[in-house]
Amino acid sequence: MNDGAWPEPVERVAAVLREAGVEARLEEFRAATKTADEAARAAGCSPGQIVKSIVFVCDARPVVALVPGDRRAAPDKVARAAGSRNARVAAPAEVLETTGFEPGAVAPFPLPRSCLVLGERSLLAHELVWVGAGSPSHLASLTPAELLRLSRASPADLVAD
Repeated sequence: MNDGAWPEPVERVAAVLREAGVEARLEEFRAATKTADEAARAAGCSPGQIVKSIVFVCDARPVVALVPGDRRAAPDKVARAAGSRNARVAAPAEVLETTGFEPGAVAPFPLPRSCLVLGERSLLAHELVWVGAGSPSHLASLTPAELLRLSRASPADLVAD
């Protein structure tokens, strides 16, 4: 990792990794990493190892769903896992307000304590996953267990069949 030379949102992610003593790799890529396919090409992994951090609004409560890059989040499953009647994808302004990260650069941590985070169970099948790290060109790799721990995510069934 790079001590202090990252943009501020990336430094927030790096600080969490450092403070937790997590063995992780934080990288800046020249190629865009805004989509799961772009991120997978840049990181040299499968799209299923890319974790999309999708912000939903579930009965007026913000929820971040961590789902594999090769799958689609199912709003009905997100709502059920959140104990809500319905879920919709958050608008860009809601994403920034909820997470402190711009859309397309949302990291799964650090997030406000009030934010419920749910992690798709199938992510646990991978040895390593890559997450957004605060900018459209930064990614971090870590184990799925560390991802769930650092993001305070509850495992759930979140993807469309």
